Amino acid sequence: MPIFTVLGAGAMGTALCKPWVEAGWEVHLWGTWLDDHLLDAVEAGRPHPRIKVPAAPGIKTFRSGQLAEALAGADVVDIAVTSEGLPKVTEMALEHIDGLRALCLTAKGFWTDPEGRIQLLPDAIRSIADSKGVSLPPLVAIGGPVKANECAAGEVTATTYASLDLSVAEALAREAATETYGIRPSDDEIGVELCAALKNVYAISLGIADGLGEATGVPRHNLKAAAFAQAVREMSLLVSAAGGKAETPYGLAGVGDLEVTGLSGRNKLYGVRLGKGETPDGALAEMNRLEQTVEGYPAAPLAVAFAHQFGADEQELPLLHTVARILRGGVDDVYSAVAAAVKPVKP
Repeated sequence: MPIFTVLGAGAMGTALCKPWVEAGWEVHLWGTWLDDHLLDAVEAGRPHPRIKVPAAPGIKTFRSGQLAEALAGADVVDIAVTSEGLPKVTEMALEHIDGLRALCLTAKGFWTDPEGRIQLLPDAIRSIADSKGVSLPPLVAIGGPVKANECAAGEVTATTYASLDLSVAEALAREAATETYGIRPSDDEIGVELCAALKNVYAISLGIADGLGEATGVPRHNLKAAAFAQAVREMSLLVSAAGGKAETPYGLAGVGDLEVTGLSGRNKLYGVRLGKGETPDGALAEMNRLEQTVEGYPAAPLAVAFAHQFGADEQELPLLHTVARILRGGVDDVYSAVAAAVKPVKP
């Protein structure tokens, strides 16, 4: 039986175990030094504290000091930690990845290399491996739209697996798909990874529209729809500028992932707090207290810097810049700011 190892016992890492178990793989779930209480729940058969759904039966769990055991004999590995935790976990795992068929990635965000350049996470992994003299297996970016609790519960889910080697993504799509977990293979690693990082930032603007409606009793559905369309347009512009396919944001990785995140994701919920009048730092502190990671918060300034590297400025990406400015605490009227960013330019 082939072995699939997930590094990171958070919401998405635990959820991803479900379809791979159902597809007939032996699944190992390794928890970081922050995940002991999550593994306690998994091992006891209780609902996972973050997704309120029990993990798939049959998973073999491993604590932070058992990384070598978790990776022993693995055929495919997925890194499912936060973007901030990715460099350390990557370095820890490198000596144990010989013979892998693929190294997958559900962690999303950006990384600043030693020269100060902003990179997507697959390039971060490549840079770290190169600095250690380690050869990597093919990388596979796993994109959305996947809401962790629904995936963990076996609800119908469509996702995207992207690799520079399309045959690798196609093989995993055949071997990991189930009746309820469909996989669309792609060779657009840049597009899928960039959409996955950017949608967290843009979902904050969708949440702001919802929060404004809740605070005033006046729905802001038009504003939310305009922000959604502007976000997809900006993602397409930046993906194309970075060397990806302009059409990728109009598929599962962009429109699909932004839709599900804008409905009830953590970044959307953070935006709701801002729309209701909470400060960026105060809202973040409360989300952290609830163990609700807001990936869009650290990603926003990095996304702006990443865009500048490819010559995309605020005139082309007004909504991205507006969200980043709001998170810096530089906006008093979030309604007017988001409205200005999504208003069509006069012909």
